[in-house]
Amino acid sequence: MATKKKSLPGSTEIHLSVQIASRLPNLPSATQFKRWMKAALAQPAEVTVRVVNAAEGRNLNSAFRGKDHATNVLTFIYHESVNDRLQGDIVLCAPVVAREAREQKKNLTHHYAHLTVHGVLHLAGHDHVAVADADAMEAHEVAILGRLKVPNPYC
Repeated sequence: MATKKKSLPGSTEIHLSVQIASRLPNLPSATQFKRWMKAALAQPAEVTVRVVNAAEGRNLNSAFRGKDHATNVLTFIYHESVNDRLQGDIVLCAPVVAREAREQKKNLTHHYAHLTVHGVLHLAGHDHVAVADADAMEAHEVAILGRLKVPNPYC
């Protein structure tokens, strides 16, 4: 007999797949990614988090954004805007994330948490093109990260 999976009231059902395509050390675990995502999500989601090397990061950024360099995080949205369940991919480029953490003197795990939350907010429809939207998105990130005991990444 099949058992139906139920979400508790106030909980968010998350189906997460983590793919590691980088050989760098000190990468977050699937448990960490799921914790960060749960903190940022207000609705059910099916997400793949893929941690890539510089070559794949550059290829994806070039193919989808026309920028010939690897970037820290890319979000690919697959759901319709009216869909209750968010679906998409969040791609994190490990060498870029590690370099930024070193240069900005940030804890590497905290930087991954920030970029994961940032990617999840993009998945939920937030953007930072206009200044007012960027300010609102940053404030939302800071609040979520605060609940996770991660310092404000914008200080």
